[in-house]
Amino acid sequence: MEMDWIWGLVGGLMIGSAAAMFLLVNGRIMGASGIVGGLADRSGWSNWAERAAFIAGLVLVPMLMLPLYTVEVSTNLTGNLAVVIAAGLLVGLGSRIANGCTSGHGVCGISRFSLRGIGATVFYLLAGGLSVVLFRHVLGVI
Repeated sequence: MEMDWIWGLVGGLMIGSAAAMFLLVNGRIMGASGIVGGLADRSGWSNWAERAAFIAGLVLVPMLMLPLYTVEVSTNLTGNLAVVIAAGLLVGLGSRIANGCTSGHGVCGISRFSLRGIGATVFYLLAGGLSVVLFRHVLGVI
């Protein structure tokens, strides 16, 4: 039986715990796009060290988890660098337009029964599904 669901469960517990801790310690919602955006546009430089530590954790914790993987993990990431760059830019632009990303709206918004968070998450999921259909099945780019 595939055990990938366990990694999904562990990841979900880690994200949920981090969001709860961030809210309890800082009194603010943990939204990755807002944390990164505050550094990019300099609106969050009053707490830049906290933001930098958060971003470092996003990068370093998966690397620390690598020894726990006993088998090769397939990411199904395309080899087309232009598609990867375009996808990253579109995700960043979309999360700025929506005033938040899936960690802010999806994890923190839904858990607080925020209608705005629930609505944004529904649209994120619909846009992701439509993107897969368009780019993979219609255009064959990914």
